[in-house]
Amino acid sequence: MKSPVHHCRNGFLLLEMVLALAVFGMAATGFVVALHRMSETASLAQSELRITRILDSAMDETISLPVLEEGKTSIEVGETGIELNTNIELIEDLENEDGELLQEMYRIEIQARWFANGAWQERVVETWRYGRMYQPS
Repeated sequence: MKSPVHHCRNGFLLLEMVLALAVFGMAATGFVVALHRMSETASLAQSELRITRILDSAMDETISLPVLEEGKTSIEVGETGIELNTNIELIEDLENEDGELLQEMYRIEIQARWFANGAWQERVVETWRYGRMYQPS
C-alpha cells in the first residue's frame, strides 16, 4: 500500500501544473494582445504617413503652379479612396508690418477626406503664396 503522504504529493503536483498552465495562459494572452495593439499602431502610423505624403505632394504641386486662379477643385487619388479638395482664394486687405497693402496674395487650402475605421476622416493643410511668384520677369 502507498502511504497517504505520497498521494498528497501527487495532488500537489497536479495542482502546481494547473496553476502553471493558467499563469502561462494569462502571460501568453497578454503578449498576444500587446502584439495586436502594436500592429494596429504601426498600421495607423503608416496610414498617417501616407496621408501626409499625399497632402505634401498636392500642396507642392499647387504652390508651383505658374498662375494661381481662384476656385475649387476636387480629385480622387488613384484607387486609395482619398479625395483631395483644393480651394484657392485671393486674400483681400492683407497688410505687412508697415501697413502697406499686399496685393495678389492667395490662400491655398487642401483638404483630404477618406473613409477609415467606420467613419470619414479629414486632414487639412493651408498656406499663402504671392500670385506672381513663379512668373517670368
